[in-house]
Amino acid sequence: MNLSEERGRAVALVALCLFYLAAGIIHLLSPSVFVSVTPPWVPDASLVVMATGLCEIAGAFGLLIARTRKLAGVMLALYALCVFPANIMHAVHDLSTGTGLGWAYHYPRLFVQPLICWWALWAAGVVGRSRGKDI
Repeated sequence: MNLSEERGRAVALVALCLFYLAAGIIHLLSPSVFVSVTPPWVPDASLVVMATGLCEIAGAFGLLIARTRKLAGVMLALYALCVFPANIMHAVHDLSTGTGLGWAYHYPRLFVQPLICWWALWAAGVVGRSRGKDI
């Protein structure tokens, strides 16, 4: 891996850690925001929101430890995939009622989700040219 790719991956890793750490803290401090967009088929939405906040925080710290980095990257990518139904529900609710965020937020947000999955895998060294090497 060349120096610029190594730096880019390190910056992506730190940014991803901060992103998930902030998201986890927000889940714990303001769970009602997330409970309101949790699909109705999810049991005990409050508990699930709190658990997802803890998972985000654990994933952020897991990325910082070389030994757990790849596992944390895979788990955060799967996490981003699993919360996609809540993102869809949030978009449908906001756009159908006109009381929330509009297309300017939801359209990019829905299409960025696969990039967030890839970001977690790439930053953790699961995919890309440096597979099998620690960052």
